[in-house]
Amino acid sequence: MTNFPKGLMISAPSSGTGKTTVMLGLLRALAEDGLTVQPFKSGPDYIDPAFHLAAAGRASFNLDTWAMDSGLLDAVTTQATGADICIGEGSMGLFDGVATRGQSGFGSSAETALRMGWPVVLVIDVGGQAQSAAATALGFKMYNPDLPFAGVILNRVASPRHERLTRLGMERAGVKVLGALPRRGDLTLPERHLGLIQAVEHPDLEAAIAGYAAFLRDNVDLDAIRAVASTAAAPAPRALPKPPAQRIALARDAAFSFTYPHLLEGWRAAGAEILPFSPLNNEPPAPDADLVWLPGGYPELHGAALAAAETWRAGLQKHAQTKPVHGECGGYMALGAALIDKAGTRHQMAGLLGLVTSYEKRKFHLGYRRAELQAGMPGFDAGDFLRGHEFHYSTILDEPDAPLARVMDADGNPVPETGSINGNVTGTFFHLITAEHEGERA
Repeated sequence: MTNFPKGLMISAPSSGTGKTTVMLGLLRALAEDGLTVQPFKSGPDYIDPAFHLAAAGRASFNLDTWAMDSGLLDAVTTQATGADICIGEGSMGLFDGVATRGQSGFGSSAETALRMGWPVVLVIDVGGQAQSAAATALGFKMYNPDLPFAGVILNRVASPRHERLTRLGMERAGVKVLGALPRRGDLTLPERHLGLIQAVEHPDLEAAIAGYAAFLRDNVDLDAIRAVASTAAAPAPRALPKPPAQRIALARDAAFSFTYPHLLEGWRAAGAEILPFSPLNNEPPAPDADLVWLPGGYPELHGAALAAAETWRAGLQKHAQTKPVHGECGGYMALGAALIDKAGTRHQMAGLLGLVTSYEKRKFHLGYRRAELQAGMPGFDAGDFLRGHEFHYSTILDEPDAPLARVMDADGNPVPETGSINGNVTGTFFHLITAEHEGERA
């Protein structure tokens, strides 16, 4: 571990500044230059890592100081072993986190960068300003003097004159400019709700990423970017979370795709077999699986296909008679009795739980979750505390089964989405990140 790769953090003052475009272009450009690039995502986002994988050709992992203890953070960090450079992408603004401390911190990208020893490259949208952007950059540079600050990439530069004026302000403030990206409307990734569409849904993701890489090559000093990379001490060797079963049938298609990469890697590393199947293609889970796991995703976009998938539903129901089934968020909804889409159409789901959810009247649910299990679920016992993240727009119309957990937000306030248990079937609205102190025990 003595040659643990150096890295840097791509962050921004706020969401919507273009940092994902910079991230994907940088990952691909460095990979094209022959480097083995290890991507990371700071925070609980489960869409960006799939884009990182497409850009870098190497699985991306979340680093989350609110949800993860130091042992799990070390275990995730060691996934970079063998890479030439690490590139982390921040969430929201650089210093944005929650108000109540979690297992290692408050969940900000600045905390992740500090822990990793990664200098911050700040992507600043300079639209509608010039020299004034330097005041923003200087504030971010000085807000935490312990945080290494590499410089800025100016985004949405309107003209050569605009760039000159903005660079002048940065020069006066003592802030290094690592690149200046001209304004281009064709570089925006398609979005849904508050984030990107899934990577698997992008009509031509490869061409888009290649375009970002070329754009960065033309406008960013890649040599300077590589030169500023740094790292803290190499992490202690730790194991990722253990699998909840030996043979795990995992739903995997455009309706079910959100599982944290560190969980899947931990399951594989411990010798578990992951058996993918597609409910959208009417595929049943493997009959010899010990556990069926339905991740989150967008079942509400595929209600009719799931309702018509009789072979999938019959296979799931047969498995649940004797062996465990678990669903998260979209997977939880699919285990219910029905799902009502935004047009008001009711679609039959698996019927293993009594849950009925609706998208007809959208209600936003977003945030970290801490859950005390009231009953066991695959891999965990009653009384265990789990940490996860919830992000959906559905409304519960009926949730008649026994509650699975007592669920709280990041500040300890109760939330009504308790999950459900019925026989061998369990489900939660939150996506599991880890059990508390699981990393410390590994």
